[in-house]
Amino acid sequence: MTLFLSPSSDRAVRKAAEDLRKWGRSRQGLGVALIYGPVSAEDRLYHAKCPVEQRSVTALAEALEEIGARWKVLDPCEPDFIMDLVEYDVVLSNLHGPYGEDGRLQGLLDYLRVPYCGSGVGASAVAADKILCKRVMLTLGVPTPGWHVWTGGPATWKGRPVMVKPPFGGSSVGMSLVHDPAELPGALAEAAVDEGTAVLVEDYESGTPLTVGLLELPGGSVIVFPPLATEANEAEFYDADTKIDVDSRGTVTVRAAELAPEVLDRITRDVRTLWDGIGLRGSAHIDLILTDYGEPYVLEVNSTPGMSRDSNFAVGAAMIGLTHTDVVLTMLHEALARPPYDVPLPAPAFPSATPTREAAVSP
Repeated sequence: MTLFLSPSSDRAVRKAAEDLRKWGRSRQGLGVALIYGPVSAEDRLYHAKCPVEQRSVTALAEALEEIGARWKVLDPCEPDFIMDLVEYDVVLSNLHGPYGEDGRLQGLLDYLRVPYCGSGVGASAVAADKILCKRVMLTLGVPTPGWHVWTGGPATWKGRPVMVKPPFGGSSVGMSLVHDPAELPGALAEAAVDEGTAVLVEDYESGTPLTVGLLELPGGSVIVFPPLATEANEAEFYDADTKIDVDSRGTVTVRAAELAPEVLDRITRDVRTLWDGIGLRGSAHIDLILTDYGEPYVLEVNSTPGMSRDSNFAVGAAMIGLTHTDVVLTMLHEALARPPYDVPLPAPAFPSATPTREAAVSP
């Protein structure tokens, strides 16, 4: 069983930070492949709209520079991506959504035997698939809003507002809050993208959005960050435009959540259950809603937290005394301390000219 630490575990966190900084000084020149590129719809949106200084990749690059790493941003859309990967000691991925966060990249890295930060294939796949993750929550006894899956045909309206969500991807891309049955078919079509694609239709629960970060420290213990309340000031819900905040208007208020002790205990129990039950590693953040009537429900699990300087994950880490660079050191240490995925596979051999093919990219 995982040893979980509470946010009040000051001594353990300080000791971990000191050890990590010492470890970092001993690993000057560590080769880090920082993976970032417009692969998924979510990443293409950020690549197109988010100012460079606000991107996670920018903050991560600054941290790697501070650590003294030998690093380079590798774009999976470039033809030399795989050949470049094997030249580095460890991978730190900033990809989100399909192909980056759903187990496919992790499987490639396992095959290449390149250590990487974060969860492995299975946990990444479960967390990234909103429908599968809902089923796992039910199996684990973790409370989540009611839901059903739409795969085409007439839309069913149950007489109450719903959140319509694509099964994959994050940052609320393609997600809609539907109050009127007349709006439901359009929302389903937007979320489905392709005909026959399953769509998650979730009962809308009015309340305060919460997010809880978890970080694996040296030795395998996991620190649970204090829950944060995230409130959208100019939007009906925490949608994609609000999260990107292109105009830097500060349209989201992030603060420490004020919770009754019994509610905090329930939330802590549920995020711990999900960490162990899904098999998460390295880092994660879990999104919840605290309903207007005081019930906490888990909404989603994110196995690759956003890592901009003012991201919810970075804010949660700062509340327990960890800097952004401390978090990056922690992620790198976990990746390199993890037992390698080692099976009798041949070492990859690359021809002098690697053929490429064009892929159809959805808008």
